[in-house]
Amino acid sequence: MEKRLILAIVLSFLVLFGWQALFNKPDKTPPKPEVQTAAVPVQETPGAVPEQQKAAAGEPEQVPPRIEQPRSSDKTAIRADGARTYKVITSLYTAEWSNEGGVLKSWTLSRYKDKLKKDENGEPKPLELVPMDASKIGYPFSVDLDDDKLDKFLNKDAKFAVTAIPDPNTEGDVDLRNVKRGELTFTFYDFYDGAWVKAEKVFRFVDGSYAVETETRVWRNDVPAALSVLWGPGIGNPTEADNKQRRVNRGLSAYSGGDRPAIVRVSEKSVVSKSADYRQLRWAAYEDHYFVALFAFPDQNGRATFRQESGPDGQTSGYVLSVTQPQRAFIGPKESDALKAFGDNAKDVINYGKFIINLKAIAEIMLVAVRYFHTLIPNWGIAIILLTTLIKIIFFPLTYSSTKSMAKMADLQPKVKAIRNKYKKSKTDIDQRRQMNEEMMKLYKEQGVNPAGGCLPMLIQLPVFIGIYQMLLAAIEFRHSPFVFWIRDLSVHDPTFITPVLMGVTQFISQKMTPTSADPSQAKMMLIMPIFMTFIFLYFQSGLVLYWLTSNVLQIGQQAIINRMMHRHAPAKAK
Repeated sequence: MEKRLILAIVLSFLVLFGWQALFNKPDKTPPKPEVQTAAVPVQETPGAVPEQQKAAAGEPEQVPPRIEQPRSSDKTAIRADGARTYKVITSLYTAEWSNEGGVLKSWTLSRYKDKLKKDENGEPKPLELVPMDASKIGYPFSVDLDDDKLDKFLNKDAKFAVTAIPDPNTEGDVDLRNVKRGELTFTFYDFYDGAWVKAEKVFRFVDGSYAVETETRVWRNDVPAALSVLWGPGIGNPTEADNKQRRVNRGLSAYSGGDRPAIVRVSEKSVVSKSADYRQLRWAAYEDHYFVALFAFPDQNGRATFRQESGPDGQTSGYVLSVTQPQRAFIGPKESDALKAFGDNAKDVINYGKFIINLKAIAEIMLVAVRYFHTLIPNWGIAIILLTTLIKIIFFPLTYSSTKSMAKMADLQPKVKAIRNKYKKSKTDIDQRRQMNEEMMKLYKEQGVNPAGGCLPMLIQLPVFIGIYQMLLAAIEFRHSPFVFWIRDLSVHDPTFITPVLMGVTQFISQKMTPTSADPSQAKMMLIMPIFMTFIFLYFQSGLVLYWLTSNVLQIGQQAIINRMMHRHAPAKAK
């Protein structure tokens, strides 16, 4: 039994730690050009939801659109004389908008830093989410029409007139840190390419939130044009080192609502010659490991296209997300509370991964627990240690039961071996195998031993371990979070490899202290396990290694207590 248990443990670790490497690789299979993951009821009026349904669902009343269709008799052009930028400043981010196209040129996060870029004081600059290549391919919130010529004109050449609430200062800054709410309206109306063209974009901001209400409309000769809004190319400006250390896998996330909600993810490198097209969506997002630009659609009836595009130079290329007229956007970090407040199940954009079954619920519970410990002691490394200690205390009865069962099995090994020697032909003789099994089960029953007693408690703890593993890999709380001394970032591997080596040493000690029913040759083979685990953990996140190291240290203490308890009861049992 123990031989099978050992094999099961080794295979579990192989699958678990290989899962991340295997399934974070780009999907080589091109996505289907069109996927409908859930049906959305057809409304009588496109884009409209009956008021009775809104009230029943508790949906807040929507602000009426400010965009109005131009009258045919109104031929007064609306445009700006020159180019100008406007900064929307909040406590969470600073967004820079240009009236040349009404596009987003910069979105920097105040609470998250780019350690590779320093300001004049040598401090890390706020993290930028608008890619540098946007200047060559196209800025976020560009319009995507069925007319390439008009696209180019509206996104780059057209100079929009701008109305800001509150009024900007002389430098074009719209500061919302005191007034809390603000709005930018970009309007362009002029004769172009044989038609009167009107384009209008409205963005509404709230201080203390990454959410933005957005409306975009275009008319040609008073006729509304079908359009989409772009985000890209990419999100942020990660370096190759970032991609390697955190296994960054940028791409599309699309969430369908309805009776059977589902989420699909498409990595950048899986979209080479074809675009990925998804419909009937509640939201679509451009994401990387920790940050996201997410767009929510009205009536769960959005469409998203993820494709590769090249710049005018023919050399620069990137991936863009095209979404049909979103109502709201979330541009910021994958903070679970902020995404939950945004609504529309946006929290599901956090990718906790899957291991045979989805253990997202356990991962979220572990995140709540570790965040609570962080409120007690504001160090994420110590929070991980406290969480690990709590889990070891909770599972101590199971650990004791498992160790006790394995010790009993070890005591029975001489008798088990004698039975096996008695039935030497059991491997080929079915009758002998049956008799041997019956005699072994009788022995176990007489001695009060459960052959699965050492295995079952470990299997019960496995989902919790996997949930913690997924939480430590996905939670943004550990990004750039220091622990002590040389560990300055719990989201990347230990640069000195000290903690993985310590983890291997403590696992060896714990293994030597644990009773085993294996024969001496098998016991020696198991001593390879700590070395094997050390090599696996060398390039894993410091937070995960810290969890496993702490667990090993606590296991050594628990094993010492258990061994003493078992030794104390041994004489009484012998009588």
